[in-house]
Amino acid sequence: MKIQERAGGGNNRASAPAQPGAGERLPTPPRERKPALAALAVLLILVGALGATVLVLRAGDRISAIKIEKEIPVGAAVTDDAVTEVLVAADESVNYVEWSQLASLKKLKAKYTIPSGAVAVGEMFAEGTGLPEGKVNVGLSLKEGQYPSGLKPGDTVTAYRVGDAAAKSRNDGAETGSGSAAGAPLVESAQIALVREAEEGTVSSGTLPVTVTVDKAVAGPLAQAANAGEVALVRLPAGGAADGN
Repeated sequence: MKIQERAGGGNNRASAPAQPGAGERLPTPPRERKPALAALAVLLILVGALGATVLVLRAGDRISAIKIEKEIPVGAAVTDDAVTEVLVAADESVNYVEWSQLASLKKLKAKYTIPSGAVAVGEMFAEGTGLPEGKVNVGLSLKEGQYPSGLKPGDTVTAYRVGDAAAKSRNDGAETGSGSAAGAPLVESAQIALVREAEEGTVSSGTLPVTVTVDKAVAGPLAQAANAGEVALVRLPAGGAADGN
């Protein structure tokens, strides 16, 4: 009887489902494939590589050119402290002056006033003075009250003589009856070639250095009056009337 019970117990154990071992893993469902995302990732990689290639190619097309750091007046030459080196995109339609040509550029003169910040091109310079025939540049050192505010290159001005010499001339003219001639301007029309403001960090002397382009015939009297500090400028607007503001 005991033998049968043990046999029956053994049969019951055999019919129970087998349990997984400690080292076995449960089966997992297969992963869902997403071909669209994979294609997008490949496309982004290709676009990034193409962009990097374009940047490298563009960097290779740059040239070393000359940039104007300080304003160069008409008829003046380039100096070392007035220029700096800058990289620009190569363009056959633009006649850039390359940095390697600086020595040759110093032998030329500005054809007109070149503002600071401009990149030098060949059309800005020429051999000789760069001034029209019969014109010269005269430097003036003007005190406050002897020039209008906002004076800039390209302005047209009239130059008058002021001070003791001008007063004496007016008195002599009144005695001889030629007072109108005594009040005549030194130069009817002159063009401002350069206005050099005090640089930041420097102490101003209270004067404004100005270069004007005038006819050679009036350069002497104007230079003499300028040397005595007896020149005042009056700006002429487009209409031709004097503008003292």
